[in-house]
Amino acid sequence: MTGSSRLSRDQATSRLVAAAADILAAEGPGAVKARTVAQAASVSTSAVYHHVGGIPELFQAVADRGFEELAEKFSAVPRTDDPVADLFRHALAARGFAMASPHLYDLMFGLSTRGTYRPTAANEPDRRSASFRLAYGHLRSVCERVHDAGRVRATTDVTSVADQLWAAVHGFVTLELAGHFVQHLDPVREVLTPMTVNILVGEGDSRASAQASHAQVMLCDAGDGDQRENADSSATNLS
Repeated sequence: MTGSSRLSRDQATSRLVAAAADILAAEGPGAVKARTVAQAASVSTSAVYHHVGGIPELFQAVADRGFEELAEKFSAVPRTDDPVADLFRHALAARGFAMASPHLYDLMFGLSTRGTYRPTAANEPDRRSASFRLAYGHLRSVCERVHDAGRVRATTDVTSVADQLWAAVHGFVTLELAGHFVQHLDPVREVLTPMTVNILVGEGDSRASAQASHAQVMLCDAGDGDQRENADSSATNLS
């Protein structure tokens, strides 16, 4: 075991966060304990408290790392001439992230029993972690493009649109992870797509334009003929 005294605070913290994230992914939040994490990180158990502060702070650091990874997923979304299509791609990127890392996603949003992420003060949004704001900034930026393109009313508040879509996608993902959409053959097409279309229509976009933007994403991202057929039919099935 490498003594934590040989490591800088940043090095020890990085090891501990990485180890905790790995344990979380493999075994869930209940398995993330000081001794287990320390052993996986090859440091002493006391290093968890000395360098990080304790398990709650370690969970917060893992959650922040999750938001940084989500921001990277958002950064990888290609920018096109259709901001509504790009916005839907961000929704799909968030869903894909959650499906790939369900325990991490739960932790990030305080859904698991050990989840501790909360804004420091509800009326002070800038005090949310920089990692959270980084991920959220991508979503708000594409919502600004939607607004500037005239796809929503000129008087529409961009932050309100971003928050509505964040809440809608988060709710969808949470229910899907919990297995509540088993009655749907394609939850994305049958639930997520019409929901995001309806939000945009409510904010001023035309239904035809919103449906076309979403259908194009499904068509371009389809991996086989059956998915492509679903995408082709989506424009007439989103009402």
